[in-house]
Amino acid sequence: MTNHQVTLEGGPPFSVRHGQTILDAALRANRWIPHNCSQGTCGTCRFRVTEGTVDHRDSAQDLLPADDRAAGFALACRSTPLTDLSGELLGEFANQAPRHRLRDIAGTVVVRDLVARDTIRLVIDLDEPLDFDAGQYVELQIPGSFTRRAYSIASPPSRPSEIELHIRLTPGGLATAGWIFASLAIGERMTMQGPLGSFALTEAQDGPVILVAGGTGLAPLKAMVLHALEHGLASELHVYHGGRREEDLYDGDVFRSLSEAGVRYVPVLSEQTWDGAQGMVTEAVEADFPSCRGMSAYICGPPPMVAAAVRTFKKRRMRPALIHREEFTPAPLPVSVPAGSLIAAERSAET
Repeated sequence: MTNHQVTLEGGPPFSVRHGQTILDAALRANRWIPHNCSQGTCGTCRFRVTEGTVDHRDSAQDLLPADDRAAGFALACRSTPLTDLSGELLGEFANQAPRHRLRDIAGTVVVRDLVARDTIRLVIDLDEPLDFDAGQYVELQIPGSFTRRAYSIASPPSRPSEIELHIRLTPGGLATAGWIFASLAIGERMTMQGPLGSFALTEAQDGPVILVAGGTGLAPLKAMVLHALEHGLASELHVYHGGRREEDLYDGDVFRSLSEAGVRYVPVLSEQTWDGAQGMVTEAVEADFPSCRGMSAYICGPPPMVAAAVRTFKKRRMRPALIHREEFTPAPLPVSVPAGSLIAAERSAET
């Protein structure tokens, strides 16, 4: 099949293979396109085609209605070019420079521990170092499938030869119930691609940082905290971890051990009476901070929790530009593809 050349923002063109998404090809060519979920559910990778045509494939109608398609808009993580094309990037991250090229990597599972209710910690010893930003994720290839699932990296970039992942069981999930919780063992080989995502803490913060996690949304925030401490990026770090019951919490000992370094850890339970904070995790934040002026926030977890946290921080007068978030969204059904072609990976609630 013929490759097509894509040019964005007047930069050098890059080649896209048949069946390959524009986002995948761009990141492998070290060309930046803003993106978060990589599965067509967030709309971050939306761009406008100025010349040429694309196949929108399974792009969601609510994110890309017919009028927008007719106006030339497309989702880079789902669309493939039908001709050579030119386009322009949109959104707040459009001018961001690429930091790490997307690569295929492999490694060996060296740790597989149940750390909380229905939550496994994996540590994968990589065949070669992976450069990434604190907060980014990798996509694991499910054996015997064209499908991938995305999991945030919980270890800091200073440990490039191994990555830590936190994975929660999704009943009936292809990756979790069908593989990771069912049969994955220490010593097993894994293939993946990464790094991916725009959710990252890379620069010094002017004021205190509040990090809010729901469930395994703690993973990227753990990487951020460790990275910030290693490089002196924040004077204060307030970590809120929400769960339903005490058995849903994990890594509290890690954060408590960092208290002298300026880390404050607040676990919050919504369905259990205990000595700690109770209710929704955002309620605990509201109780502790009558004002969030001059602060920044990093939020990760289920969409309702993320939305509630964003409302809380805006109500507490935090600048919207300083509210960073990533949602763990349900994975769509995989696209049927012929053998040998590429399929866009899926950002998954199984994270």
